[in-house]
Amino acid sequence: MITATRPLPRRLLRSARTVATIALITLLTIGTAACSTPAATATPTATSIATSAPPSTATTAAPYAAVTRDDPEFAKTFRHEFAEVDGVRMHYVTGGSGSPVVLIHGWPQTWYGWWPIMPALAEHHTVYAVDLPGLGDSHGSPTGYDKATLARYVHTLIADRLKIRNAAVVGHDFGAAVAFQYAGQFPDDTTRLGYFDLPLPGPAVDAATYRSLSWHIAFHSQRRVPEAVVGDNVREYLALFYPQVSFRGSAFGGTSDRSPFTDIEIDEYARTYSRPAVLSGGFELYRALDKDVRDTAAAAPVRVPTLLMAAQGQLDAIRATVAPRMTKIVRAVDVPRAGHWLAEENPWFVTAELLRFLGSSGR
Repeated sequence: MITATRPLPRRLLRSARTVATIALITLLTIGTAACSTPAATATPTATSIATSAPPSTATTAAPYAAVTRDDPEFAKTFRHEFAEVDGVRMHYVTGGSGSPVVLIHGWPQTWYGWWPIMPALAEHHTVYAVDLPGLGDSHGSPTGYDKATLARYVHTLIADRLKIRNAAVVGHDFGAAVAFQYAGQFPDDTTRLGYFDLPLPGPAVDAATYRSLSWHIAFHSQRRVPEAVVGDNVREYLALFYPQVSFRGSAFGGTSDRSPFTDIEIDEYARTYSRPAVLSGGFELYRALDKDVRDTAAAAPVRVPTLLMAAQGQLDAIRATVAPRMTKIVRAVDVPRAGHWLAEENPWFVTAELLRFLGSSGR
């Protein structure tokens, strides 16, 4: 049991930080397992209209806009927006024209994880890249981090606030589980489902098995422990983690330590996850696994046309977890030379596949 009844001497604080850093590095360098497999919550309601982000001065951008301020591609097409949804101020980025496409990120990313493919998508579709409640630049805590609850927040934003009831919904990592729940709970408001690189927690993979798939899943599932170990070292943690689940990284049995992310991208993710509430919110995605399994088992099968994409060599393992819950998988592909970060590691392939899927006949 850990208690804190009085401030620690400075020498002991330095020692504690050293121990935490060593523990962090040890966790990140131990052998890893493969990342892929061998109670009702009230629907949130929006409390105010969507609002455009306030304008920035010529020299200072709001924190959420700093990474896009000097990007002409962003300025040409996209804008930052906010909307109040059941006490959460949800942030999203939108732009383009055509049929609506909702993009839902996973961990440890934000809407910005979709940026490599957003400009091309926006040439044919209206894109809505959301920050999940409690993550990114969305402020406030959702009533739960289980994926069924998060899907209801996203649906309230998209369908109730923005009046969009014909969206294609695409998710990556835990965002894929949110997209699955969106399509399952709101089939009349969903035209298509894109499901990217996540073994689906559910009957095929129970929570205990899921936590055994990789060290980081078990670690992030612990109460308070990951927050204490990571502490102020968020950027270092992310920078060490990203290569592990990249193409030929240690999670896939390789030895590569190459990251597909630039320093600017890592800085942007570290900016948001360095907020204590966001860091904890990200770990809560893992702590909700037991409820996610129950919710998947109880969910109605998804019957909309579905695109399944996975890291190279992982398609069969992932398809085995999702196929019983998705009855209309119209295309399933490995992304060549990509690990978990599909959009960053092979954006051209992902864009082409997604555009073909969104533009083809379906329902």
